[in-house]
Amino acid sequence: MADQKINSPIVEKQLVDTTPVWIDSSEQLKELCERLRTQAAVALDTEFMRSRTFYPLPALVQLGDGKRCYLVDNLAIEDLEPLRALLLDTSVVKIMHSCSEDLETLDRLLGAVPAPIFDTQIAVAITGIGAGLGYAATVSQLLQIDLPKSETRSDWLQRPLSDSQKNYAALDVAWLPLVYAMLLKKLREQGRLEWLQEDCSAIVDVANTPDAPELYYRKVKGAWRLRPNQLAVLQDLCAWREYEARARNMPRNHLLKENVCMSLAQAMPKYMATLSQPGLEGKTLRKYGETLLEIITRASERSDPPQRLPQPLNREQGEVLKLLRQKVNALAEAAGMPPEILVRKKELEQLLQADKPELEGRLTGWRRAIVGDPLIEELAVLNK
Repeated sequence: MADQKINSPIVEKQLVDTTPVWIDSSEQLKELCERLRTQAAVALDTEFMRSRTFYPLPALVQLGDGKRCYLVDNLAIEDLEPLRALLLDTSVVKIMHSCSEDLETLDRLLGAVPAPIFDTQIAVAITGIGAGLGYAATVSQLLQIDLPKSETRSDWLQRPLSDSQKNYAALDVAWLPLVYAMLLKKLREQGRLEWLQEDCSAIVDVANTPDAPELYYRKVKGAWRLRPNQLAVLQDLCAWREYEARARNMPRNHLLKENVCMSLAQAMPKYMATLSQPGLEGKTLRKYGETLLEIITRASERSDPPQRLPQPLNREQGEVLKLLRQKVNALAEAAGMPPEILVRKKELEQLLQADKPELEGRLTGWRRAIVGDPLIEELAVLNK
């Protein structure tokens, strides 16, 4: 990961001009991006709207070089290729905070996911400062600067933006370069920079390869109760809903609520008269009723239904889970970092539900020596 000179935070803070620079022409954007590509790292954030759409509606891109804050009006600029080139330039680290939604927004806007990234929220956790800290909390803790929250629910698609909106957006990137420098120094001192790089690379990989619609049924609450033929119905209904919501760019629950998909999978109705229920009636029923019946009929006859999903932990497994979490807490304390960054509850549950516990995903990387192998050893003892 690219380096950056680290000076006194007090001196650095005095050098940052938080007055936003508005960029709304292709020429301005090209000049800015060419200059930023000569830097080792650039602060990056987005503003978007998503109340009535499946995909985020990109409204603004914020960039910071540690001295000035730039607001790129993507609604006004015809040629965004210089921005795309900057974000894909692997010689420039993109400094972001809790970046998952921003990556999705940028992918929607530019057809590209930025790389490499340095997520300061993850870095704060790995260094042991705290888990799940928001940007404002991070800036407050590291720089003793309080950020305003006045425009959190603002309409970012309106034009012109108010001065308050512009100032708020600029502050989202103003302090990221300094936070990055401080965290980079600490990660190097701790020998944990590669851990941060591993986690950030994984986030980029996930953004580049989102879950297939055919896998969404696994997220439905209570799906473990269904038999294989019912699961086949749920799988196909959820997949149809995903494809349809994306094609229409509307929230999936505005199309068909999750509990309706679950209810249809349980009942597997065969006639329009038995299809109607709360959430599937009136205009929605008339519009989608026949399609849903076709999906249910076809799915119920599939020769390759999904296997049943794991049940929730029983009482005995729940007691073992408590012991494993105590082990994780002890390991986290020894490592000087919050337990949340080491292992997730779902990962612990998967270890308990497996016939033969094996490390997968995140637990095979830097976490293996710290928490993965010790958990396997602990399970072996507890299962005797």
